[in-house]
Amino acid sequence: MSDLLASLDGLRGRLRDIAQADAPRLQELRTELLGRKAGALTQVLKGLPALDPEARRSVGAAANALKRELEDALAARAAALAASAGGPATADLTMPGRAAAWTGGLHIVTQIVDEVCGIFGDMGFTRAVGPEAEDERHNFYALNFPRDHPAIDAQDSFYLGPDALLRTHTSPVQIRTLEHYPPPVRVVIPGQCYRRDTFDPSHSPVFEQVEGLAVDEGITFVDFKATLATFARRFFGPKTRVRFSPSYFPFTEPSADMAATCSVCEGRGCPTCKQTGWIEILGSGMVHPAVLENCGVDAERYSGFAWGMGPHRLAMVRHGIPDIRQFFESDVRFLAQFTGGSR
Repeated sequence: MSDLLASLDGLRGRLRDIAQADAPRLQELRTELLGRKAGALTQVLKGLPALDPEARRSVGAAANALKRELEDALAARAAALAASAGGPATADLTMPGRAAAWTGGLHIVTQIVDEVCGIFGDMGFTRAVGPEAEDERHNFYALNFPRDHPAIDAQDSFYLGPDALLRTHTSPVQIRTLEHYPPPVRVVIPGQCYRRDTFDPSHSPVFEQVEGLAVDEGITFVDFKATLATFARRFFGPKTRVRFSPSYFPFTEPSADMAATCSVCEGRGCPTCKQTGWIEILGSGMVHPAVLENCGVDAERYSGFAWGMGPHRLAMVRHGIPDIRQFFESDVRFLAQFTGGSR
């Protein structure tokens, strides 16, 4: 017992070596003194089984106390060495960071989609969704596309098989809605679409679209214009005016493009609206009777209107963004302007 206690006293004398050690020597001392296999304190503890119970308790308690002293001394010396080297121990944790952390947020296009759906939701429209992989009937033929329409060609659409393609618009959800739910129907339909377009400042092969459909008895062109004018005033501002120009879509008749007064210059003319004072924001029209009949809806009894718009374009118009590719580049510096996040 006395030999073991003497060994412990000798180890306690090594505290002076720890207090004077540099970084490499400090690591060596840690291994020499506390190593699990050949450390000096481990060698002392190997002699405990040979002692009687009372002596074993006494020597064991002294060894544990010494172990704590050595560990504390090693930690204190390591902290002192780090402080002298300008390491983490010298950092003032109360100081503010040099830059705010990126907090994240919804993408600007997602915000636009939610806002558009919210506006139409206030007017009684329910959000509807559908598959992104479609068959030709839902994507084209039920929508009154002629069999020789260019959009059906593989050079314009992404085909997955003989009768399967990535949808080119969200209009197939209109067909699926009318097939499953009898009128009255009022739905707003957001979703991604795919076309073989060149990726340039105004086009993308993958893009978001929001469509709407209302079918009921007695719906007229007046209801159609009033609904879309209300949307424009809610989205762009109460002073916004709208105008409709004749257009053509296979699934509507009559068809119209709707433009709104430029929100940047309030209709006076600027580069955003190409000095016209007007921004075209959506295509629309009264649902073609053939589309209703293709869905099993009585076209003599029911009528309706539909429209489609691009959230990317709405975001570009509202914020004066010249290039659609900026929405896809995941540049935090660009996105943080609209999400409220920072970096």
